[in-house]
Amino acid sequence: MALTITPLEDFPIIRREDDLVVLIQGSLANTGLILEDNDIFVITQKIISKSEGRMVDLVNVTPTPRAQELAATTGKDPRLVELMLQESSNLVRVNPNTIIVEHRLGFICANAGIDHSNVAGEGNERGEFVLLLPEDPDKSAQRTRDGLQSISKKKLGIMIIDSHGRAWRNGTVGMCIGLSGIPTLVDERGWKDLFGYTLRHTVVGVADELAAAASLVMGQAAEGTPVVHVRGFPYPLHDGSFHELIRPRELDLFR
Repeated sequence: MALTITPLEDFPIIRREDDLVVLIQGSLANTGLILEDNDIFVITQKIISKSEGRMVDLVNVTPTPRAQELAATTGKDPRLVELMLQESSNLVRVNPNTIIVEHRLGFICANAGIDHSNVAGEGNERGEFVLLLPEDPDKSAQRTRDGLQSISKKKLGIMIIDSHGRAWRNGTVGMCIGLSGIPTLVDERGWKDLFGYTLRHTVVGVADELAAAASLVMGQAAEGTPVVHVRGFPYPLHDGSFHELIRPRELDLFR
């Protein structure tokens, strides 16, 4: 079985209220791909956030005393820290140059997932724009899936990914932050290995595995490939929820 990941060509720069379903369909035609059942689209969170109007001009942000206090500790812009606090449910670590939070969506990440890179302003020369994560990535994925399935009449999966660090390893990798029509985990407990040993603890994070593979094709810098088409995902498609990937606090040994 082969897993094929194909970047969609000629994808435009996304602006607020752009219709991603229409743009994906157009780019799909430019790439020469014809959809089949069980195909998947992996999409960077940036274009979801941009289309949903999640861009914020720091000029319009007033930091609270708590944000100013944290900014003095970390050396970060207090207006940016204020947005981090608004987007988070809990502070996990605060050090010089670093703020690690529990995002309101449930995962642990740096800077509440707020991004400076590849964020263009909207005509205000004073603008200092940053991009927040989508309000509800699962819902965004579902909406995109519904539109593409309605047009194509095929059974599809949609995944939204972002780049995250990990507590126990260096380097950022692509991780799933929202999905529709794709399993998050495959429980292999009770399966037999090659030598007949019964697996007891193996639960595979297949959504994050696919996210990392897609991220290799998308790249981490220029962001010129915000959508890829995936064929050959080795598990049956069915509805999963991003929250299935979050380890419960009582089982999280890093907090």
